Amino acid sequence: MGKGKDKGKRAKHDDDGDHDGDYGDGGGGGGGDWGMGFEEPRVEWIAPSEQLQLSAEELEAPAEPIVLRNKNPNVPTNSQKYDYSRSQFVEEPPLQYQELMVHMDMRGSKLHKESQLAQSQIAWTREVTEKRREQERRAADEDEEEDSAGLGATSMGSATGAETAPSGEEDPTAPERVAIPSLPATTAATPLAAPKEITKNQFNYSDRAAQTFNNPKKTRGVSTKPPELRHYQESVTQWEIYDLYVSKFLENIKDQEIMNAAAKKKKKKNGRSATSSLSSLDGGEPGTSEEKTRTTKEGDLVHGEEMGKSLKILERMVNQNAELEIYEDYKYWEDQSDQFRDGEGSLLPLWRFSHDRVKRKQVTSICWNPALPDLFAVGYGSYDFMRQGSGMVCCYSLKNTSAPEYSFTTESGVMSVDFHPQSARCALLSVGCYDGTVMVFDVRSKLNKPIYISTIKTGKHSDPVYGVKWTEEEVAKEPSFYSISSDGQVANWSMSKSSLKMEPMMQLKLMLNDKDEADEDATLAGLAGGCCFAFNTKSEHLFLIGTEEGMVAKCSKSYSGQYLQTYEGHHMAVYAVAWNPFHPRVFLSCSADWTVKLWDHNLPHPIMSFDLGNPVGEVAWAPYSSTVFAAVTSDGKIHVFDLNENKHEPLCEQKVVKRAKLTHLAFSTVAPVLLVGDDRGGVNSLKLSPNLRKPVPDDEQLPRMDRLLAAADTSQSFQ
Repeated sequence: MGKGKDKGKRAKHDDDGDHDGDYGDGGGGGGGDWGMGFEEPRVEWIAPSEQLQLSAEELEAPAEPIVLRNKNPNVPTNSQKYDYSRSQFVEEPPLQYQELMVHMDMRGSKLHKESQLAQSQIAWTREVTEKRREQERRAADEDEEEDSAGLGATSMGSATGAETAPSGEEDPTAPERVAIPSLPATTAATPLAAPKEITKNQFNYSDRAAQTFNNPKKTRGVSTKPPELRHYQESVTQWEIYDLYVSKFLENIKDQEIMNAAAKKKKKKNGRSATSSLSSLDGGEPGTSEEKTRTTKEGDLVHGEEMGKSLKILERMVNQNAELEIYEDYKYWEDQSDQFRDGEGSLLPLWRFSHDRVKRKQVTSICWNPALPDLFAVGYGSYDFMRQGSGMVCCYSLKNTSAPEYSFTTESGVMSVDFHPQSARCALLSVGCYDGTVMVFDVRSKLNKPIYISTIKTGKHSDPVYGVKWTEEEVAKEPSFYSISSDGQVANWSMSKSSLKMEPMMQLKLMLNDKDEADEDATLAGLAGGCCFAFNTKSEHLFLIGTEEGMVAKCSKSYSGQYLQTYEGHHMAVYAVAWNPFHPRVFLSCSADWTVKLWDHNLPHPIMSFDLGNPVGEVAWAPYSSTVFAAVTSDGKIHVFDLNENKHEPLCEQKVVKRAKLTHLAFSTVAPVLLVGDDRGGVNSLKLSPNLRKPVPDDEQLPRMDRLLAAADTSQSFQ
């Protein structure tokens, strides 16, 4: 009994939830008694009171199948038509495919007076009327004759008629007469009826039967590529929807407060006195209208800055989706055929950048932005003296190929453009024009006017400015750039706080030979016309110039009075010179004499010469190799050379445009992309194949070019 009491106490203790006792006491029997103290949980189904109650048979019954019928629900079922024969509405049975209901159909009997049927009726009526009048006139004449003859003549005429009547013979040539009864003299003549002649159809109708041929039906099948399917998955909960509505509501309240504040400011400005407005006109700040516009735009969400950024991103997304294949080629395309052909390459056309306002202008300059690798500027003008007009500068982006990101117009044609090389000032764009004006634009500004412009007071070129180039200076100093013009001057321009200051740097003198020096009149020849120039990246004080007379000269910023050295090799105007970005002694030049020449600035004669068969517009070194360069010609072709692979023939000679001349080109410093411009206002982007852009280690750039120069010197010494 004692042990039973202990078990009861233990069970009660366990039910209370305290498990400090020893479950081991009592052996296995104690554990069985503890387990018998719990009941099994009951499962009870609770349904809402408004739920439909179905019996077990209804729940087990199969669902009725859904049957689709070929019945158009839009066909009217109670259409009626009016029957004129019975003068009542008659119900019309519905048709299966009839969706057109005729409310009224009545054919008229009127004709247009200028139609063919109406004209035929009018002509017929006119003819009948004339015949009737003629008969009436004849009848009236006969009546007058009878009246003058008297009654005796009338009786004799009747007897004569009685005698001739039985003969029954008529003159076939006599006109048809109508019998007219004798009337008393006092009775007036009655009008005669129209003769019943057999005429054509009144409406000129003719009954004909014809069997027509129905147009045969053709069955065509087209296989199209199905649109790509993309799976999108997102979870939506009630509290997330609520939070979104609350955030939108708070944004609307904030926008409304901004608009109300702008409206209050506008009312205060409109309520100013007349004296304040007069003072602003006389000597006050002229920015009152601009401040009003700025305040209005701050309060207007549609014209706000955030809306502009959102629309720009949206436009880029739409263009990239529309040109997805081209963007994939730009990023991932590699010409697989290059691994099977050694010493050859190809160019893949990507995009063509153009604008409606520059279709009749020539591309005169191309420049990449050093800080934004997808942005480049294009200058538009004309090299023809007789076709001069306004110029334009467009800044395009590879992220949006449909339209330029920025555009600026100039009074004269643009001849050269250049971005500032420093990242802090990469928005500054220098521009040289055909009338000798140089200007500086800030591409971040939304105003279509330069921040600096040269004038006659501050200094100006007198001929076209064919080249502008920024210099890398310290950020604390004033920005400055150089320009070269066909008036024979190289000038330095510094940007002060208020104006653009010009400092003449050098005058390009004509180099005369011994025969010309003997002639005194030769000294009056003047200055040489500058066409291009280039600064050495390794030695900043050295720069090259190319002239219209075919001369290439090496100059220095320290010695502005004379040339350091001249190079003779071209016989026509030199269009471009370019220093090698890896080797400090090597440079290229191209000319209108169809040649591209490779020079060592320590030697007076060219090391190599390449004849391209047409005038060469520009030549440029590749930024990834010391031996790769490209040139464009007037026949629309681009030539890419790799001197390490082939010293005589180009690796790629490809025609880019038809019936147009290529004028300029520019390599991208980041992507394997080459830009070429033509004389019709278009800029084509091309991707280089792997054979044209083989990677070269930096420590191999100089030795590779040195070996090339040594081989060229050896070949010239044997010659």
